[in-house]
Amino acid sequence: MRKQKGFSLIELLIVVAIILIIAAIAIPNLLRARIAANESSAVSSLRTFNTAQVTYSTGYPTVGYAGTIAALGPGGVGSVCVAAGPTQNFSCLIDSALSNATVAGNAKSGYFYAMGVTANAGINVQYVLGTSPAAFNVTGIRNFCSNEDAVIHQNVGASGSQPITAACTGATWPVL
Repeated sequence: MRKQKGFSLIELLIVVAIILIIAAIAIPNLLRARIAANESSAVSSLRTFNTAQVTYSTGYPTVGYAGTIAALGPGGVGSVCVAAGPTQNFSCLIDSALSNATVAGNAKSGYFYAMGVTANAGINVQYVLGTSPAAFNVTGIRNFCSNEDAVIHQNVGASGSQPITAACTGATWPVL
């Protein structure tokens, strides 16, 4: 009988099993890395919001802080600053992807944002920016928030959580 060249079925099954074991180890690590990257982007975006709010309040002292997230951006999704320049309603301090990430469907890097403002005598003197993962345990696992002191706070999220728009301090919101 002649000897045949090639791989036996057992050898091929062993190779497939090894590949599946490697994939089973690598895929969860990849997902955790993606979540960590999304959370890092969310924190960076909160810092961008804080800087934009300070710039806005300096540029429009009769208004104080911006009353909406949209007021910090250029307008709708995909918008750019108009040739006439920034206005009080569209100050062009952040890009449209970030200024329109206010619902889970428009999330930026897996997170969406909300803001609450407190006014005194018609001037916005305080704000709270919050962010939550668009898909809990897929795009992120922590909620983040910041207010006018620019300190970033965090807490463990939950499925269906919404960004906080009120005080984000205390034991439930420790400093990041």
